[in-house]
Amino acid sequence: MAMSRPLNYKHLRYFWMVARCGSIAAASARLHLTPHAISGQLTQFEHSLGVTLFQRHGRQRTLTDAGRCLLDYADRIFALGDQALAAMRDSGLHARMRIAIGVADSLPKSIAAGLLRTMLRMDPPVRLSCTEGRLPQLIGELGMHHLNAVLADRPMPPGMSVRAFSHLLGRSPLKVFAAPALLERLPRAFPALIDEAPFLMPGEDVAYRPALQQWLDEHDLHPHVVAECDDMALLKALGQSGEGLFVAPGAIAAQIERQYGVVALGELDAVTQDIYLISTERLLKHPAMREISRAAGALLAHDL
Repeated sequence: MAMSRPLNYKHLRYFWMVARCGSIAAASARLHLTPHAISGQLTQFEHSLGVTLFQRHGRQRTLTDAGRCLLDYADRIFALGDQALAAMRDSGLHARMRIAIGVADSLPKSIAAGLLRTMLRMDPPVRLSCTEGRLPQLIGELGMHHLNAVLADRPMPPGMSVRAFSHLLGRSPLKVFAAPALLERLPRAFPALIDEAPFLMPGEDVAYRPALQQWLDEHDLHPHVVAECDDMALLKALGQSGEGLFVAPGAIAAQIERQYGVVALGELDAVTQDIYLISTERLLKHPAMREISRAAGALLAHDL
């Protein structure tokens, strides 16, 4: 039985750099090689694989289907190589366990920071890498083992081809906040003051948005929505300047009042900020994941 030819990783790096730079000229500057040398190496690489990796359009090159497939593997190979080098730099008597956590962009950063802070206090210590993004993107990174886990405001979306499990860490009821200057213009008591008041509505990517809208409808409250924000930090900043009422988790109410100079008016019953840890583990066995799970209850019950 004939043995397959081993992959030439030097050629793979040349291919990867050209694909990422978009042209041989740009890649040659990064690799400190002549364009002619890279072009020759790419031709040899294509011959050895028996496929065409690029379509040529003048000086530009676009990937073929085979090229796009190989680029996906190359991204992962060189990412692992970078991680291996970093691990070697960190090795020694005080080596730190490396943990990569994804944080969904719709999750309040104060809550995420409070949960991640517990990991930084572990013994032995860990080295934490955080990536923020949209949940489907982060789940994809989790499936490729670029992340150890994802913190999110909802469970893993259905239909994703990733074997992962959603662990509910806890829930925090929402509260309504207002800047003092705005509150002076709203004579009625909570919750009636919400009706027709300027309101900063969480965007549709925020998991509790439907429950919030349902609560308003059930209480026959019709605020004047002046803005919708997926970014909770932006929403709070607008609330700080008195542009409208806004909601945030009660677990961080004291911190929000201190940081933004606003006042907590009251709690929304049955509307909660949910916190999930999404992991490839059905039962949390990783020590860092167990630490987050153990600490979450206390963190969500007190001011972070």
